[in-house]
Amino acid sequence: MITQEELFGKCPFATSQKILSGKWALILLHFLSEDTLRFNEIQRKLPEITQSTLTKQLRSLEDYGMVIRTVYSQIPPKVEYSLSPMGEDFIIVLDSLKEWGNKYIEQMRNL
Repeated sequence: MITQEELFGKCPFATSQKILSGKWALILLHFLSEDTLRFNEIQRKLPEITQSTLTKQLRSLEDYGMVIRTVYSQIPPKVEYSLSPMGEDFIIVLDSLKEWGNKYIEQMRNL
């Protein structure tokens, strides 16, 4: 039996699923597709996410090359998050998901 780990980097669906596996991954990529944001700005947009979970999710997206974390050497420290070039390539997928999601929402309203 083949595991998801063995498929990572070989199968496009398994690779995508692994990168986007976090509960907040899609929403974070959506917010960052609109603007470069600081950690607290993201947390204000998602008040139900814990600081720990947000940190883990951002680190994961950074590790996979979807997000860039920029640290400015100043006092107080300033850290910004933005999409990497690979993350920017994902915007077309976000747009497609938005279109599909809107169609789904509309269909559910008509039931």
